[in-house]
Amino acid sequence: MSHYKIALLEGDGIGPEIAREAVKVFKLVEERNDVTFEITHCDFGAGAYFKCGHPFPDETKAVCDAADAIIKGPIGLSHEESQKIPVDMQPERGALLPMRRRYNTFANFRPVSLPKALAHFSPLKPEIIGEGIDIVMVRELVGGLYFGEKEVGVNEQGLRYVRETLEYDEGQISRVVHEAFKLSMRRKKVLHNIHKSNVLKSSVLWNEVVEEIAPEYPEVEVRHVLVDAAATLLCLNPGQFDVMVMENMFGDILSDQGGGILGSLGLMPSSCKGPDKSYYEPSHGSAPDIAGKNIANPYSMIGSVAMMLEDSFGMAEESRNVWRAMQSVFGEGFSTPDLSKPGAGVTMINTDEFGDKVVEALAAMPRPA
Repeated sequence: MSHYKIALLEGDGIGPEIAREAVKVFKLVEERNDVTFEITHCDFGAGAYFKCGHPFPDETKAVCDAADAIIKGPIGLSHEESQKIPVDMQPERGALLPMRRRYNTFANFRPVSLPKALAHFSPLKPEIIGEGIDIVMVRELVGGLYFGEKEVGVNEQGLRYVRETLEYDEGQISRVVHEAFKLSMRRKKVLHNIHKSNVLKSSVLWNEVVEEIAPEYPEVEVRHVLVDAAATLLCLNPGQFDVMVMENMFGDILSDQGGGILGSLGLMPSSCKGPDKSYYEPSHGSAPDIAGKNIANPYSMIGSVAMMLEDSFGMAEESRNVWRAMQSVFGEGFSTPDLSKPGAGVTMINTDEFGDKVVEALAAMPRPA
């Protein structure tokens, strides 16, 4: 029997609510497979700062260091509450970026997936969605502007200024580009390289590295697209994309746009791969305005479980079962109030009920061989 240690960072806002539903799925997966999960709950984010004095406490680091994989909920508070935390201790700067740096999670995979049966969630017209949307965005996650040197001050003219450095070397680019090519080989063998080489020298180097690596994957067709054009095409013709690879800030922006064309970031889980371990997380925020109301959809958190099962534990068949179970709940006409409005022709259920229905659907499926 396989035994895995999982660090569960519930996060802030709706994090604890959707994390509960993820635990339900882990428990059922244990029952259906020759595997056990040792899940340790840890403080992380704004709540951790107020409780422990740091958004990424040493105790949490120790658990994460020992874990085989990490799953985290969304972090952050309202703007007003965030002002109560020193700038460098706010969750994104004080917890999330340090965790990415600590585990060198250089490749972020965000599936932008909407089967035709769920097309009603999207704001795009049916003729644009066609047979559905199925894209994976591969984002470099530990370089670029977000991790570059930062300086603030007052210049000789007495004007406040800020200086932030965008820096990449060919090694950082190469490793994430290889991940994108490998993924393309498993899918449709078309890779869209997203860049801004008409303005940014960093994109010139990025493109050079892509072209140098491409001969190692002769079956993959590479298509180069400027990032602003890609943003437009995602709305006009998302079906042309399969795997997209891009630097850190482009990936942050375009993957959020991906959530927009699905109808909600609540439909977008993600995985963040490092050389030794990965962490998994919803792409959306902590939604403090609906926290505690039991109306947040746990799809992205349970989807992160599915990604962990396949990528960290090699349980590809059970991962597919979890995906099918989640989508079947929508397919049967159920939704939660955060995703659908009254009059949308669906039956409204709460967070717990959605998780229960996913578990019920998964339990009815044949066990993996």
